[in-house]
Formats: sequence, structure tokens, C-alpha cells
Amino acid sequence: MERKCWHAVYTASRAEKKVRERLQEAGVECFLPVQTVVRQWTHRKARVEVPLIAGMIFVRVAKAEQVGVLETKGVVAFMRLRGEREAAVISDRQMRDFRFLLDFSEEAVELVNEEIAVGDWIEVVKGPLKGLEGELVKFRGTTKVAVRIDMLGCALVDIPASFVKTCGTGGS
Repeated sequence: MERKCWHAVYTASRAEKKVRERLQEAGVECFLPVQTVVRQWTHRKARVEVPLIAGMIFVRVAKAEQVGVLETKGVVAFMRLRGEREAAVISDRQMRDFRFLLDFSEEAVELVNEEIAVGDWIEVVKGPLKGLEGELVKFRGTTKVAVRIDMLGCALVDIPASFVKTCGTGGS
């Protein structure tokens, strides 16, 4: 059996949720990172679920299954690294940490692709993210825990310094 790997897939504009439905119906393991935000219209406010990364969904498939994903209505292409022919692979650990961060963070998660200096490798020891390992970084003057995702940047969330302990070196 061929090994399944996580990949980032580009979708048509504003089609992320429909693509997720279609992939799930086809039996493809997929993950669409979403957050609930409050949107203001003229006469009302509403809480809506929006994709964290516009135009992108993650799939876990074997190489032989990639064609089926590409044939799904709304899927545009697999993300590739510059100069590479194969779809870029995201490590299981990075996806696991990213999903954990999104599932358990009480704060909004921010995805940035700016260069962020490597910080101390830490473990969250209390709060809803207890058990998460990541990097402690300063970003725009605030202490945040960062989960790096190769090719996409970092998922950042505010965290009190008292909630973490240093683990030395680590990473994916």
C-alpha cells in the first residue's frame, strides 16, 4: 500500500467548503482550516465560518489518488515547490500541530508568511493548548507560539509566557 501524505491543494475562489464536501463524498481525507468571525452588514451582525487560508484545502492522499483529487470540481492544482514536478508534501507532525493549534486555541490563529526569526522550542504546559510543542516568537511586539508549516509560513497564536516551558531544540 502506497504511503499517504498531506498536500496543500489550491481551490477555485470561494469554493473551499464545496471542495471539502466533494472530497469527503469521494472518501478523500481532507482538512479545511476555518475560524468563526463576526461579519457586519448594514443592519445586522452574524458569526460566519471562514477559511483561514483563502483558496486552499489540505488533503492526505497517496500519489495514485492525486489524479482523482484534481478531477474534483473546484480543485485547481496541488501546491508545488519552485522547480519541482511533484506535489509538495507537508509532514504529518506539522499538520498534527497545526490542527491541534486550530482546534484548541481560544484566541484567533493568524497565518503569516513573513520571515519570523527562529525562537526557543517550547511546550505549552497549561491552558487549552497544553501539550502543544512549537516555537516561542515575538511578532509585532507580542509573544506568540508558532507552528511552522513548510511552504506556507507560520500559524501564530497569542500565549502568555507563563503558559510555556522551554524544551531546548526541536522542530519537525
